[in-house]
Amino acid sequence: MKKLYTFISVALLGMAPLFGQTAKDCFKAMPDSLTPLLTEVNKADCIDFLESKMKAEVTNRLGQKSEMTELAPDYIRMQMTSRSFWQMKMLNVNDSTRVVCTISTVNGPVPDSDVCFYTTEWQELSASSFLQMPVLEDFLSVPDSLNDNGVRQAMSQADMTLVMANLSSKNDTLTFSFTTPRYMDSEANDVLKPFIRPVLKYVWREGRFVPVTSL
Repeated sequence: MKKLYTFISVALLGMAPLFGQTAKDCFKAMPDSLTPLLTEVNKADCIDFLESKMKAEVTNRLGQKSEMTELAPDYIRMQMTSRSFWQMKMLNVNDSTRVVCTISTVNGPVPDSDVCFYTTEWQELSASSFLQMPVLEDFLSVPDSLNDNGVRQAMSQADMTLVMANLSSKNDTLTFSFTTPRYMDSEANDVLKPFIRPVLKYVWREGRFVPVTSL
């Protein structure tokens, strides 16, 4: 029932047919509000440069450099600034429709990502329909029975969940790297290291991302 509801919701929002769509077509049609640093000319130039085997670096709206570092039929990666990057991936919902997944990552001071989903006409979709975001307990698992003040004290520094998401250009996988430890002091980091799962991997299956461990 959930899969049927997700498909109907996407279809009603006007998703265009799968055939003939490419990442570069969607990228060119993307509203400026979603990538405010880039002009229409910037986006078109990046694609033209990469397809011509040239460095796809442009001067953005702020007068700084942005660069398209990867371009595939279903994938794009942009280094927006020296401290931020953006990715998009087109993912099949079924044989005739797709959604667009985007990731915006800012390093400030450690990397943290925002994951969004859209129709191919750039109407935003509920991310929870396609992905259950990992929480702190998915990365940091300390047994309740463990009575170690040092560990409990170190855990108090992990007071927020910071993750860096990454879409693969080669296949339909999504990884989350746990970046919270990077802002903790080294002593707390060392204490918690045995209890940390640094990377979680998800795969796209039947219209949503699912953890690899659940396959």
